[in-house]
Amino acid sequence: MRELEAGDRAAVEAVIGGDRERWLRWTELAYEQLAELRQPPYGERAIARNDSGSVVGLVGLVPSLGPFGLLPSWPEPGRRFRPEVGLYWAVAPEHRRRGIAAEAAAALIAHAFAELDLARVVATTERENVASIGVMRRLGMRVEQNPEPEPAWFQVVGILSHDRQG
Repeated sequence: MRELEAGDRAAVEAVIGGDRERWLRWTELAYEQLAELRQPPYGERAIARNDSGSVVGLVGLVPSLGPFGLLPSWPEPGRRFRPEVGLYWAVAPEHRRRGIAAEAAAALIAHAFAELDLARVVATTERENVASIGVMRRLGMRVEQNPEPEPAWFQVVGILSHDRQG
């Protein structure tokens, strides 16, 4: 993993689609500002191949404000919306199904727990995204279903506590 660079524009577009010039500029500025403020490294990092250095995906920590209190076994019942640290990954289609997302996410989780001392990380997705649900399971996350259909990005939630108890 490494920070994204201006030259990664085409690779980022291949991973998540669309023109991402403004997004890349914002990401670069965010890196600088977060470092200056001594804040955690929120945002995406490039997943680069060791052999060529080419960017094949993205992984990152992102703020996640969601209705976690809806989940059946959430540790703090009764608190519907709460901020958590979310884990994000995306891999270019031609590089999927090779374990890249799980490997990069596991490295980021190890960093988040060891260096940032986070209590837990979460990941969210739609019910149809079986690939991401599979990554959640490979990471050892407890996978829960939102009993409500909305929001769509919150239909399935993976939860991993620092103590690995979920």
